[in-house]
Amino acid sequence: MTTPRIVVVGSYNRDIVLSVAHLPAPGETCLGLGRLESPGGKGSNQAIQAARCGARAAMIAAIGADAAGEEALQIWREAGVDASGVVRLSEAGTGMAMILVDQGGENSIVVDSGANALLAPEHVRHAAGLIEGASLVLAQLETPLDATLEAFGIARAAGVRTVLNAAPVPHALDAAALALTDILVVNEIEGLALSGEAAPGAIGERLLETVREAVIVTLGGEGALLCRPGAPPHARGSHSVEVVDTTGAGDAFIGAFCARLAAGEGATEALRWGLAAGAIACRAKGAAASFGDAAQIGAMVAAGG
Repeated sequence: MTTPRIVVVGSYNRDIVLSVAHLPAPGETCLGLGRLESPGGKGSNQAIQAARCGARAAMIAAIGADAAGEEALQIWREAGVDASGVVRLSEAGTGMAMILVDQGGENSIVVDSGANALLAPEHVRHAAGLIEGASLVLAQLETPLDATLEAFGIARAAGVRTVLNAAPVPHALDAAALALTDILVVNEIEGLALSGEAAPGAIGERLLETVREAVIVTLGGEGALLCRPGAPPHARGSHSVEVVDTTGAGDAFIGAFCARLAAGEGATEALRWGLAAGAIACRAKGAAASFGDAAQIGAMVAAGG
């Protein structure tokens, strides 16, 4: 594969999705209405969506020396994602996520990190060539922060743009990670945890103080808000679709957004692609299995104005 333009430092999980009438309360037992097993993990999802948008993408990740790990490699091959930066570890199994989805499409997720928790700075250093040759490095918080710091440090030294999706949100995020971040993407819950602000505009304004270029606050069905220094916030609404399952919609948004950035588009145009990709992902069950390709996303962008 040619040198990738997007390098994703992140997770792979085997997702088990259970459909339920409603999300159970503490102590409540619910009977499932169906089961779907599919590939997941925020990092892998975002890399696959970027590849489906036409970007050259690569993963830096840790998986187990097990059947689920073999499956991950096959999935990336089929998606056109370079896995030369992926390490296989015998001391831990491949990550797994249990996802409950109710009839309204809302979900609750529990993740067993497995090998994801063992991704280390030395693994990242072995893949430094991928990072140095990229246009953009993307990370989330499902893998250890020190691995992300290593990747972002290499990227910053090489003049490569960095994007951080602060999910799942920690109680506190090391200021060094934000200092190495060019574009930060959070939802309202993550934004509140990191900024102490509840209103999307206030979240963006506060977090802009910590990153170089921009903050995006995603708002679910309401769209997203793009905040940049010296410019008024740019709000764009979402697309109206019949929601089947919101699992992976945020990952679709970020993967498509980053693909357009890496292709040289501005942030406002990339935002349109992200919102369209997120909407498409809500129309079917599962994460990566529900993602649209460049033609489908482009058609929705054109239709939505």
